[in-house]
Amino acid sequence: MNRKQLITLLVLVVLIGGACLMLLRNQNKSWEGANPALGKKLLGEFPVNDVGHIVIKQGTNELNLAKKDVWRVRERNNYPADYSEVSGFLVKLQDLKIVQDEKIGPSQLSRLSLTPGPGTNAAVVVDFKDQSDKTIKSLLLGKKHMRKSDRPSPMGDLGEQGWPDGRYVKVGNTENVSLVSEAFEKIEPKPEQWLNKDFFKIEKARSVGLTFPNATNSWKLTRDTETAEWKLAEAKPGEQLDASKASGVANPFSSASFVDVAINAPSETTDKPIVATVDTFDNFNYTLKVGQKTNDNYPLAMSVSAQLPKERTPGKDEKPEDKTKLDKEFKEKQKKLEEKLAQEKTFENWVYLVSSWTVDPLLKERSQLMVEKKEEPKKEEKGAAAEPSGASEPKKDETTLPVPAPELPKKSEAPKAESSAPPPATKSGEK
Repeated sequence: MNRKQLITLLVLVVLIGGACLMLLRNQNKSWEGANPALGKKLLGEFPVNDVGHIVIKQGTNELNLAKKDVWRVRERNNYPADYSEVSGFLVKLQDLKIVQDEKIGPSQLSRLSLTPGPGTNAAVVVDFKDQSDKTIKSLLLGKKHMRKSDRPSPMGDLGEQGWPDGRYVKVGNTENVSLVSEAFEKIEPKPEQWLNKDFFKIEKARSVGLTFPNATNSWKLTRDTETAEWKLAEAKPGEQLDASKASGVANPFSSASFVDVAINAPSETTDKPIVATVDTFDNFNYTLKVGQKTNDNYPLAMSVSAQLPKERTPGKDEKPEDKTKLDKEFKEKQKKLEEKLAQEKTFENWVYLVSSWTVDPLLKERSQLMVEKKEEPKKEEKGAAAEPSGASEPKKDETTLPVPAPELPKKSEAPKAESSAPPPATKSGEK
């Protein structure tokens, strides 16, 4: 490469760099304007800590998040809300800044989905209230701002609209519509999306039993240690437990969750449920009542208890230095178990809708846990198989009928004498 080519290359690099810089500035200008509201906080000095009630409405749907001892979802019998979702929403609003602001007439609000009330393009109205239910701020969430990319996406085709990177919003009764850089996609009046989905967890099962309304389908599995094989309790003659099938039901709800909380619990959950009972090596006792499946979900109610020892039983020939260490470990473990029990007792107050993929592996009838019996060949097949060997040797006490002699061929059918046979004898004197 000579000097002239090098200079030309450097000029091209400078030109391309300048073009990229101008393009970047133009993109930034799409978020900017001459309005003095640019860069200011959308809600001004928003007193987040004073908010005790959030109302989210869209059309005829409404959601109420109320702060009591914890944030709770009123439409789900005051079930605890997901604190991270609620607090995250409030924190974002506290620091949210305006990136574009414009005065828009009432007739244009529907175009940006900023008209409250019924309708397909109705705004999401969010009211923030204090503990006395006095409104602090009101916010309307409208149409999402979409960004398209000229480059192919590694996630596949994003469609003609692109992806949301902002949202048009309107604060209270102001005439201005602002654009913010947060899409708020999860802010909807859907109660199930705001629930705290933490659930109870069954660990180290010692016995698992299932009681059906039809008692013949019921069963119970037990084991002596955490590594021992499962055994069928009160096994009937001819019953053999299939170890692989038993392993499929032996660890229920070890990492379970739920879809929603039932508003009105179905009567089957309390009247004629399938009842599962699980005892653990940590002395926890679980009782689960399962109702009829609806839309791939089972209604489920649970209760839990525990008999936790207060003191540790020392081992034989235990040394003093070991005793101090083991006593400390015992107390720490018992404290964790007590906290687990207290947490899981709170789940007893509601009926849950749990997905079928969580419940179905447990709901096996007794016959479905047994080794499948191979079908024996039919009696006719057995007789046919034994016939060749038995035909040659009749029993001693059986009367053997005489076999008739074969019929001799008629004269006309008599076979011709072979050429090798001797000539017939002749009388004396005959020529």
